[in-house]
Amino acid sequence: MIEFYSENDFILNHEPELSQWISAEIKSHNFEEGEIVYIFCDDAYLHKLNLQFLQHDTLTDIISFDTSIGNLLNGEIYISTERVADNASDFKTTFTEELHRVIIHGILHFCGLKDKSAEEATQMREAENKALEKRDFI
Repeated sequence: MIEFYSENDFILNHEPELSQWISAEIKSHNFEEGEIVYIFCDDAYLHKLNLQFLQHDTLTDIISFDTSIGNLLNGEIYISTERVADNASDFKTTFTEELHRVIIHGILHFCGLKDKSAEEATQMREAENKALEKRDFI
């Protein structure tokens, strides 16, 4: 089950379609969907989590807490809508496109993809692009 919550005034559009898209992406990586919760928040909220749990004193667009068991994906994905908006501007894309990229980025981490090295980051970006191409609701 995929759930969406907001800790700020952000309103997510296309929730049912997003859930179906995320579910399909999980299956395409040979995983099963467990309980996945997205929490949309502002920079301050995510910065506090970044300090508390990762000891990183930086702003970020996403933090994911993976509690998967075997092939059953479970976890929480926190997304700063402020960072997404700034990144969309920096990358010359739309807010929606960047938001969807970040949404699927968290799932890809749960599926085992990493992005620490340059090679991993390239593989992650390719997987994000492939997933974004599969959307049929935008």
